[in-house]
Formats: sequence, structure tokens, C-alpha cells
Amino acid sequence: MLDSVDGTAFNHEQGNRARKLFAAVVLAALDDAIADDKKYGNGPDQIARWARSRDGREVLSCAGIDPNERVVKGLMEFVGKGIRTSVALSREESERRNAIAAEAA
Repeated sequence: MLDSVDGTAFNHEQGNRARKLFAAVVLAALDDAIADDKKYGNGPDQIARWARSRDGREVLSCAGIDPNERVVKGLMEFVGKGIRTSVALSREESERRNAIAAEAA
């Protein structure tokens, strides 16, 4: 009985690791699109093309993200803002956004 529980826990942990790996691929694709946007001005189009492609949909699905048109538009908006993913996910950026929202309210 314990072997079954241990095996299930191990499989669940492996699944979480794989999901995190695919999420890192999505973040890398976003960073690449942001770099393209700064260099060539076509970043949102690049990320939209990637997200709508077969490989992009597969990566998004494996990362636990539903690859629908709403997600594609969100990715395009994110790339359009031009903030790299490492900065956008940092605590300082979060605090800055919260301060701006508090001032607006």
C-alpha cells in the first residue's frame, strides 16, 4: 500500500517539475519576443505567431496554460510593455505597481 502512495507522490512531483520546465520555456520565449521588439519592432507579432503555432500550443499546454486567443492577446500585451520577465516577476516591480495603484486610488 505504501509503495502505491510513494509512487503517486513521486509521479506528482515529477509532473510539477516538468510543468516548471515548460513554464521556463514560455518565459524565455517572452524574453526573446521582447528583445525582438526592441531590435526590430515586431515582438508582439512574434510571440503571437509562436503561441498560435503547434509547438507553441504544446509548450503552453505542458506549462499548464490554456492556449486560447485570450492568452495570446495577454502575451502580446506583455511583450508590448517591454518589461523583461525577470524584472516583471521581481518584488521591486510588484511593489512599484502596487504603489502606483494606491496613488491612483
